Amino acid sequence: MRGRGIMAIFRKILWLLLMAMTMGVANAKYPDKPIRLIVTLAPGGTADILARMVSEKLSHALGQPVVVENRPGASGMIGAESVAKAAPDGYTLLMGYNAEIAINQSLFAHMRYDPVRDLEPITIVGSTPMLLVVNPALGVTTMEGLVSLAKRDIRALSYGSAGVGSTPHLGSELLNRMAGISVLHVPFKSASQALPEVIGNRVSMLFSGMPLAMPHVREGRLRAIAVSTAQRSPALPDTPTVAESGYENFDITNWFGIFAPAGTPQAIIEKLYSEIKLAVSTDEIKERIGREGGTINPIPPAEFKQFIHAEVIKYQSIITDLGLQKN
Repeated sequence: MRGRGIMAIFRKILWLLLMAMTMGVANAKYPDKPIRLIVTLAPGGTADILARMVSEKLSHALGQPVVVENRPGASGMIGAESVAKAAPDGYTLLMGYNAEIAINQSLFAHMRYDPVRDLEPITIVGSTPMLLVVNPALGVTTMEGLVSLAKRDIRALSYGSAGVGSTPHLGSELLNRMAGISVLHVPFKSASQALPEVIGNRVSMLFSGMPLAMPHVREGRLRAIAVSTAQRSPALPDTPTVAESGYENFDITNWFGIFAPAGTPQAIIEKLYSEIKLAVSTDEIKERIGREGGTINPIPPAEFKQFIHAEVIKYQSIITDLGLQKN
């Protein structure tokens, strides 16, 4: 009996060694086929812009195509779930942002994936303030004017968003609460779908990621009212923050990061982090994103995990204060 027990232990150790050797060979060859990068928002938005910039650089660095696939819907949960349930082999990655990573678990009672348990953070790619924009035909140029109009006629204004639980949604509801107004919510699948509705004057206003809104602000199709972060943006130094406009502690930043399914070998995570960091740290990408108000700030996986933990707590507090939890 004792001999059989020792043999069983030996076989288990041998199996583990063989598995480790197999994984080591697989990791050494990684990648040897195309990689999918899932974006949870529709084409044209900030997440999509960043994903395509990263995929181009990463394809050259890794020697394999990195193919961007947009899977919008359900507040980012459709795309995020598809990655959470994918094989943990480094060939399916997620370009995620605040909503499906740090917000939804506080907003929705039931989710089919756990963003903390089922997704492995690799790094933040970039972050950007949101810009509160309106159609020039609305006739307002300041936050004070916007709030005054909303108070004079509760049916005068509407706001677009990238869906329930998105940062444009939370930012707008936070402004509603702080300003004592009740602007109507009109949700879309992404800010890139909402923005044309503001340009066409069918929706009054939108908190948009700056890279998406800036070209239209420069061309005069949209008017910038305020920036969502605590500090002004160097890209629009004359545009005040929401906090400066009388709403102290208003501070919401869009951030975008890359994730793998939980269980992805650490060697692959570290390789991807190193290559993504190099890809997004080029002067070309920094300058392009900087012109549109964004910041490139890749951080190591362990630091990214800590950041996400703090973000979950932050948004849980906001959602609770606003009473937005769903059953």
